[in-house]
Amino acid sequence: MHTVSQPGLIPFITQREGEQAAPDNLFILQHGPGSYRLHYRDEDVRDRDLRGVLWARCAFNPVDERGMPTGAPLWKLMHPYRQMMTMQAMRCQVCTRHARTPLGFVFLAGPRDHGPGQPQILTNQPPVCPRHVRAAAALCPHLEAKPMVFLATSAPLYGVTGTLYGLNGDGVHVVAQPDHPLPYGHPNLATFLASQLIRRLSSFRVLDLDTLQRELAEA
Repeated sequence: MHTVSQPGLIPFITQREGEQAAPDNLFILQHGPGSYRLHYRDEDVRDRDLRGVLWARCAFNPVDERGMPTGAPLWKLMHPYRQMMTMQAMRCQVCTRHARTPLGFVFLAGPRDHGPGQPQILTNQPPVCPRHVRAAAALCPHLEAKPMVFLATSAPLYGVTGTLYGLNGDGVHVVAQPDHPLPYGHPNLATFLASQLIRRLSSFRVLDLDTLQRELAEA
């Protein structure tokens, strides 16, 4: 198992120095009566997720011999596209390997993110493979080395967080940055620029790290 003493262990989703937001060149196009949609002027298929929502652009640093991003980590930031890729494919946020375990998927959250007994959890944290659970808990400042651990058997896509845009006499402008995720199907997603993909945990157990690793070893 990896430990945090390993040199160079940085989660794949972590944004790096030099990976700045790309110029947005956004515009809003009318799609029928009363219907508008946000676009990039040089948009291609990689700019939208599987549900057709436009995604915030961010530069990519070169990768190393392992295929991992280079550059000093910006520990409090997740690269929008790498977060979306790992969350969409349910791959480990640290190493990008498949995150499924014999007991389900492991998700981590900050110790104060959720109250006890919540029937469902909305999370922006991609899953973690068993090999990197403790490393992720120790490396991510938000998790404070004592995360809430969710072992989930159901984690469907829910929606996105980001920025809502509108159109006025001066052109495209920011309307709002909602505090909560917008679910897929929400009418405002047509003019929304997403920055994080959200899953909904609805069938899960809350464990501590030791119990999780013992149960995974027994499985």
